[in-house]
Amino acid sequence: MKKIMQWFGFSTSAANTNKTTKEEVMSNMFCYQCEQAANGGCTKIGVCGKQPDVAALQDQLVYAMKGIAYWADKARTKGAKDQEIDRFMLDGLFTTVTNVDFSADEIAKLVRQAARLRDKAQALFETANGGPVTGSVPEAARPFAPGTTAELATLGAKHGVKDDSIDPDVKSVQEILVYGMKGYAAYAHHALVIGLENDDIYAFTHKAFAATLDKNLGLMDFVALAMECGRINLVTMELLNKANTDSYGHPVPTPVQLGTRAGKAILVSGHDLRMLEELLKQTEGTGVNVYTHGEMLPAHGYPGLKKYSHLAGNFGGAWQDQAKEFVNFPGAIIFNTNCIQRPAESYKDRLFTWGLVQWPDVKNIEGWDFSQVIRKAQELPGFPENPGKEILTGFGHNAVLGVADKVIAAVKAGQIRHFFLIGGCDGAKSGRNYYTEFAEKVPKDCVILTLACGKYRFNKLDFGDIGGIPRLLDIGQCNDAYSAIQIAVALAGAFECGVNDLPLSMILSWYEQKAVAILLTLLHLGIKNIKLGPTLPAFITPNVLNFLVENFNIAPIATAEEDLKQILG
Repeated sequence: MKKIMQWFGFSTSAANTNKTTKEEVMSNMFCYQCEQAANGGCTKIGVCGKQPDVAALQDQLVYAMKGIAYWADKARTKGAKDQEIDRFMLDGLFTTVTNVDFSADEIAKLVRQAARLRDKAQALFETANGGPVTGSVPEAARPFAPGTTAELATLGAKHGVKDDSIDPDVKSVQEILVYGMKGYAAYAHHALVIGLENDDIYAFTHKAFAATLDKNLGLMDFVALAMECGRINLVTMELLNKANTDSYGHPVPTPVQLGTRAGKAILVSGHDLRMLEELLKQTEGTGVNVYTHGEMLPAHGYPGLKKYSHLAGNFGGAWQDQAKEFVNFPGAIIFNTNCIQRPAESYKDRLFTWGLVQWPDVKNIEGWDFSQVIRKAQELPGFPENPGKEILTGFGHNAVLGVADKVIAAVKAGQIRHFFLIGGCDGAKSGRNYYTEFAEKVPKDCVILTLACGKYRFNKLDFGDIGGIPRLLDIGQCNDAYSAIQIAVALAGAFECGVNDLPLSMILSWYEQKAVAILLTLLHLGIKNIKLGPTLPAFITPNVLNFLVENFNIAPIATAEEDLKQILG
């Protein structure tokens, strides 16, 4: 166990952030929800760029949502629910995901809305109940004053993630649960933008948040809730998959141009396909070409999006390289979901955000009118004609299972020895070159499946094919872990074995809360022997780590050579 902790870079250092004055809010903070958290947790300013007041406001928003959930969960036991309350929970959770909202004033608006909806949720319950609740009420479920941004930040400093009154292992699993909820809230938000929602998601969100206020629950109660969170994330990814494929068709294998096309240009970064579609509609016939960035790359595989001839290609790599890449993009840039970084002055004047994504002094587009973005693109020089390399995307489960007979035949004939799912988040922290080295060293009789932005570590390499089957199959975005699961389940059925008995290994990288949600889904499905890196989440205690090792055989990445030898023998 000690060796495992050392490999992951585990730190037991902690900081207590229960500060109460404005000065202390601005001079101290604690956040450890992402992989790059410094020294076990950011205590002065987030490595992501999050300021102390923003961190405190996010803590207050989460705390307020727990209060809303307390009443909403009780109201549901009486058959009462409210759409505004339910949908707000998705917005609130998604807003607190790493690299989404860096605007203190905007988060404060949500906190004020939470104060109103807490009152509404209580009234909803009391009406359904025929009177007020009996007994004491947790502090988080009590009314609070929707004050100024500074006042709310000071209030939020009392409700940071550190709480010495809770058993450390219980707190650890509570944090895993909440971060998993943040992850699936992002996916549920994307599905809702297209028009689909699922009441099971709302019901669990209220139930789980309310549980964190129940002092009678113990460690295994929260372990069970975390596993249920994995199930809800699977439901959510299935919902988003349906929303995307019903709207744009199932992805098909598609070559994507990495070069440039002559003309004005807009770069879209994020995850939201509906926003991309609306932009493509509004730029059609304008002479403005649209490029994807980061997790938008898989959009090229959807028939309903690739039909737009001015969807020109993909520019740049993963999110953490944006500052050095965007300076070279001669057009307008817009973020539609998380992954924004502090913008450099060299491109800040042509940068836009959309929806919940916010950065101070960056223009935010509300709604579906992208005329400002288009005008900015038309003012800028755009690209010359400069074709480049092409890479493939679009290998969702529908495409892969469409040739499943060939894949199965290749396995039975000994042409394909093993499958490796090398996927997850990318990041700037050292150690991520492991994933490039691992992919490069995978034997030529093995196939690599990949998803999320971690693919940028190796997706421009030439892996060739096995009997016409590409050795690198880009399944899609992080939420397309749903497709990876469907592929694995179908192969297990074909070979009449369990998923854990397949010649399939999962080599995963994590960065933020969506990765936590996906990991919980894999654990919910009973998938074992996952190798995880590059470091262990700081919010996992030694005992919780031991539980994961003993029950799921989760192991840290070592070196590419060692891990391949251990897997393949």
